[in-house]
Amino acid sequence: MEFSQQDVYKLMFYGYPEILDVKQVSKALGVSAKTVYKLIQAGSLSAMRVGREFRVPKVAVMKYVKAFVFSNPTGAAE
Repeated sequence: MEFSQQDVYKLMFYGYPEILDVKQVSKALGVSAKTVYKLIQAGSLSAMRVGREFRVPKVAVMKYVKAFVFSNPTGAAE
């Protein structure tokens, strides 16, 4: 059975709101919150500041995952 890219994203982000906080992003990506902050600071992950916290649109996380997969097709860690 073959899944489309859209199906994979729907499964990966099922149950997440459209705007995620750093903790939700770290859980979805399987990385630490510190890593998420580094990605935001580096400009690799688009985010908006709400008060003292960052919020990340789910679409931005999907774009980051897509860019990572295409830049690292073997899936090996960098």
